[in-house]
Amino acid sequence: MNRIAQTFAVLQSNRKKALIPFITAGDPGPANTVDLMHCLVEAGSDIIELGVPFSDPMADGPTIQRSSERALKHQVGINSVLTMVSDFRKKNAQTPVVLMGYANPIEAMGYEHFAARAKEAGVDGVLTVDYPPEECEEWVRCLQQHDMDAIFLLSPTSAQSRVARVAELAKGYIYYVSLKGVTGASHLDLKEVESRLAELRAAVSIPIGVGFGIRDGAMAGAVAKLADAVVVGSRIIEEIEHSPQNELLNNVRNLVADMRKAIDKQGD
Repeated sequence: MNRIAQTFAVLQSNRKKALIPFITAGDPGPANTVDLMHCLVEAGSDIIELGVPFSDPMADGPTIQRSSERALKHQVGINSVLTMVSDFRKKNAQTPVVLMGYANPIEAMGYEHFAARAKEAGVDGVLTVDYPPEECEEWVRCLQQHDMDAIFLLSPTSAQSRVARVAELAKGYIYYVSLKGVTGASHLDLKEVESRLAELRAAVSIPIGVGFGIRDGAMAGAVAKLADAVVVGSRIIEEIEHSPQNELLNNVRNLVADMRKAIDKQGD
């Protein structure tokens, strides 16, 4: 059982839900990333999604696009990201790390070379936004050979055929995008999410995390009542973007801790 499966098993035994924050590696600068990762854990995060900066992040809204731009100005690429994970692992051997990004940097490195490097660095799963589940058996097999999970996205518009394919391939957890559009959108319809999750649970056996539109503790707690995990990205990136350097860690820690508190209350 790898770190992701272990994390969900412990949470479920304690009747708790996972908090999964997203940050972009190298934002606001390369020296901040590992400290931010440790800060997220201190604030109560269970799994960290670490974004690999990319020049054309088509699935991301303006907030996360800007975070990629800031990281790319510092020449942060996939090799830098793997080094950051390795540095994080020097002090934290327990918290799962999932890389989230696009296919181009992985294909430039090569499946096998990337998978070997990622495993060595301490990566537990990879979510590649633009790898459709219908066309990535080789990629999934490569990750499995290195004991890493292939994480997939599903959305309100996902066809039943895609849901079935993801159910066959996905490991770790499924990231359910609760809104149509790009990251950073709002107007989350909880009733629609609840209905859709019931349909997905009839098809998949692994945990389901819900993201998009979660901006505060109240919404995080509400989503936690429905899902196995709460995924928060754009709101944390906004905090990073607007925080002075000397307040960065405290501001992020307070934001995430507030969401952790609200998530835990849903089980009371």
